[in-house]
Amino acid sequence: MNAGDSDLKRDIDAAIGTRKELGPEYETALVESFLEKMEERFDSVVDKRVRRQLAEQQMVVARGDTRPRRTQQHSSGLPDGLGARLGLAVVSLVLAVPLSAIAVANAGLAGLLTCWGGIVAVNAVQASRSWFPPPKDRRKDLGDDGS
Repeated sequence: MNAGDSDLKRDIDAAIGTRKELGPEYETALVESFLEKMEERFDSVVDKRVRRQLAEQQMVVARGDTRPRRTQQHSSGLPDGLGARLGLAVVSLVLAVPLSAIAVANAGLAGLLTCWGGIVAVNAVQASRSWFPPPKDRRKDLGDDGS
């Protein structure tokens, strides 16, 4: 378990403890607060990955390397992109529990169906992105060799 996981566990335990003390009337505020913390955490991870990828691209451009890149393996051993898809699926399932509770409490079955429809839609869009290859370089399609 890394430091990020222990921070997450501590935040969840704190939110549950606070909910027990304050009662269900503060549940929405507690869930929103927890989700804001999660969003900040995800943003920092995404920012780090984007900076790393930009640095890698700048290095490739600086070297003039035009060879196609092989799929990178991350420290997790998963091919590049698979970890992101798996992460989204896990986060969706974790967040589905409190979101489902809020949806049922506020809108009943219709709220629950809407909530799960959104979760399925987000995961379906992410999955469909991996099924279709990125568009080819337009210069090649136009007959321009780029020189």
